[in-house]
Amino acid sequence: MSDSGHSLHIDVPVELDEVKVVFSVASLTFEGDMPAVLFHAGIVVADAAAWKVQPDVVVVFHTNAGHVTLDDQTYDTNRHVATGNPYKAVIEGLIAKGAQIELCGATARAMGWGNADLIPGIKINRNAMARLTQLVQQGFVKISEA
Repeated sequence: MSDSGHSLHIDVPVELDEVKVVFSVASLTFEGDMPAVLFHAGIVVADAAAWKVQPDVVVVFHTNAGHVTLDDQTYDTNRHVATGNPYKAVIEGLIAKGAQIELCGATARAMGWGNADLIPGIKINRNAMARLTQLVQQGFVKISEA
């Protein structure tokens, strides 16, 4: 960010009385080295806090993005690295702020992952398509991250 004196004026201010958002994450796009969905979910949670609204934010990882939910050991084995899950702290922070992080059960079955392979606090749903349908029918706004 430059400090050249450019000001920023928000022309379309937004303030919500309710935040019900589900992120569908089948593959990853990045903001620098961070999966964009983690950045975006953080923005939604922070906005809700600024509006003094309890956020109802669910992030559903599935298909080619499921590895983001893995604990360090399983991440290393699955990704053929020895670094641990680089997204673990961000995910733990989102969970601590009230976001619900989920892994698609069909993806978990296909990859041979169980509940013990995940970062603590992550939940496994039946499958992403059923869960996304359920949440949309409950009034959640679906944001697709790809």
